[in-house]
Amino acid sequence: MVSVIANCMHGESHKAWMRATNKICKGKYRSEHHGKGLYKLPQISTDSLSDVLCQYLQYALHFASIHSLDDVLKECFLDLGLFLGDRKICADAILDIWVYVRKLQRHDAIDILSQLASSNLLNLTSNSRGSTTMSYGNTSELYFSHRDGMRNLAMYLGHHDNILHCKRLFIERKNFGSLEKWELLRDRASHTQILSILTGPMEENDWYDMNFPETEALLLFFTSTEYFLPQFLKSMKKLKFLMIFNCGTNKAIVKGLDVLSSLTQLKSVRLERLILPFVEKRGIEALQNIEKLSLSLCEGFENISPFTKLKDFNLDHSNDLDLPLGICKMPSTLSCSITNCHQLQNLPYDFGNMSNLRMLRLSALPRLEQLPVSIGKLVQLEYLDISLCEGLKELPKEIGQLKKLRELDMRECTRLMALASTVCELSSLKLVTCDVTIGKQWLRAKNISIPELRVEIVEARFSLGWLDD
Repeated sequence: MVSVIANCMHGESHKAWMRATNKICKGKYRSEHHGKGLYKLPQISTDSLSDVLCQYLQYALHFASIHSLDDVLKECFLDLGLFLGDRKICADAILDIWVYVRKLQRHDAIDILSQLASSNLLNLTSNSRGSTTMSYGNTSELYFSHRDGMRNLAMYLGHHDNILHCKRLFIERKNFGSLEKWELLRDRASHTQILSILTGPMEENDWYDMNFPETEALLLFFTSTEYFLPQFLKSMKKLKFLMIFNCGTNKAIVKGLDVLSSLTQLKSVRLERLILPFVEKRGIEALQNIEKLSLSLCEGFENISPFTKLKDFNLDHSNDLDLPLGICKMPSTLSCSITNCHQLQNLPYDFGNMSNLRMLRLSALPRLEQLPVSIGKLVQLEYLDISLCEGLKELPKEIGQLKKLRELDMRECTRLMALASTVCELSSLKLVTCDVTIGKQWLRAKNISIPELRVEIVEARFSLGWLDD
């Protein structure tokens, strides 16, 4: 907690530091668990946080719907309290809530996340390279977690702000085990904008009948090998973000998927450690409006249907040998990330049919031996990441057709010893990140025809830190 206060008080006057010191020494900011109030000590941090970040955020947030800068910052911070404190969560989850529910522009949401991290109000880590710099397309490999009781602080502050508190609801089943206790939530449920629920195994009859007409984001956390989705999902006509997160070590079978047919406003779906059986046709049709689908440690998507409006597809830690052919029939997709799929050996031949793709990540696919020649059809591609593809032996000559490619990450492609001569045709290329051996060949290409190219030589930095959750 000291680091939080010190970081947020940086730049304050000597008198301000003395006032804060006196308050702490007098016990004014001690916690309720020790007699006076556990979470008033960090109140110094959040009050100072608004002052310290105010000037920066005035330039970072330019959108008409924001009436009070302090309210925006506070709402974003309080949203963090709805995520479990002992888990590393993909940064994209909170960013999606801020984008789809808070109506922030994505670059503004990233700025807020970065500033909260730099102020020690959350911790950012990377699952592969150690770097937490938020560059083009890498927020899906960043994870956030709470530090020093920050989740408790967020929940405490929200509870003491009636206007903001009514927008958020966290339900832990062990605290609401009887019908009478669930009944107490009915009034709040009608106003809840973001709902977070933590349970163990849940069957259909374990859920209570509730109504959430205003809910736009739902976070379902559970520990079990079987899980039945709540029927009250049907009441969430405004739902835009859905996250189903299995906290257990084994994958869980999800049942009751027919409720998805009511979620016609849904924009982003994030699933972790799940097995999804066949989804009824009407459930799939209801998901046709989603713009973002993120799957981590999931099974059961071999026959995935094309999502015609999908803009962002993320597949992480899948054990399937092949990708579902349906992903080649999603013409609206702008960003595709396939990472840590250690059994994947081939990409579909028609992979190049995603003709509008701007960002493609094929990272940590050690058994992938080649890229399909159809990759040359991705003429809109600006960013390509093939890092940690240790089995990749060569780049197809068709890669020279990627005239708009600006950035290429190919670090730790240890078996790729030579470049296709057509790489000299990548006239828009500005940055290549690679190892020493292949870097020399890029420097020759730079001298021949890509004068503005910058070649960044890096050492191996792969880690298995993502396992420590």
